[in-house]
Amino acid sequence: MNNYSNNNTARRYTAHVSILGTTQLHLRNPYIVAWWSAAFPGFGHLLLSKYLRGFSLFIWEVVVNVQAKLNLGIVYSLQGDIDMAINVLDTRWILLYMPVYLFGIWDSYRTTVDMNKVYILAAREEHRFNSFSLGSMEINYLDKRNPVIALMWSLFVPGLGQLYIHRVITAFFVIIWSVIFFYFSHILEAVQLFLVGEIHQANSVLKPQWLLFLPSIYGFAIYDSYMNTVENNKLFDKEQRQFLKENYQDPDFSLLKGQKVK
Repeated sequence: MNNYSNNNTARRYTAHVSILGTTQLHLRNPYIVAWWSAAFPGFGHLLLSKYLRGFSLFIWEVVVNVQAKLNLGIVYSLQGDIDMAINVLDTRWILLYMPVYLFGIWDSYRTTVDMNKVYILAAREEHRFNSFSLGSMEINYLDKRNPVIALMWSLFVPGLGQLYIHRVITAFFVIIWSVIFFYFSHILEAVQLFLVGEIHQANSVLKPQWLLFLPSIYGFAIYDSYMNTVENNKLFDKEQRQFLKENYQDPDFSLLKGQKVK
């Protein structure tokens, strides 16, 4: 149940509130979105709420990266062991990996530019959108939240910041994959061994191939939760301002002059 239903009188809407989250259009820097796609394919599209495309590219990255042993090759390269890095890479998967990797960067940049144009047109229409959604399993509504708190929860476990701001789809996806990366990298086991002084054993249990996924998913979770909290707060202010203007402002009031127009 929504407090407002789209009546198709507008060509574009700036936002939509559902029980699965708040989806909105706003201006984004296409270079930043492309950078996130370069850091990890799929992240740029998730920032744009292009979930199906983002999930597809993300899963592609994990599967092909693991099969090609790309992260392991990066570790050996950073250690200066170039020969070992070359030997460990599987060229059959690497050659398959590159076209999709480049497509993710290009497509996220192109989509951001297009969505910025759509937002400008939608903002000019100033059409109403629903701000409250009530379902049998969940409730979602526009309100103001603290972006620092969203960032803090993302630091504990990636995905919790998204749950805080009710980005349910992204939250579940990030949490599930974080658990997978934690498990296969053995990082929690390594932390436990490190705390009891078994430093050499802690290093030996780590799996670099899976460990290198964690910085990317942590960085994305922190950035996405913080940025979307800020944008949701802006959307709340805009919706509240429009509501007060339509229902309480005198139609003859001039905002520029600060007085009624005669």
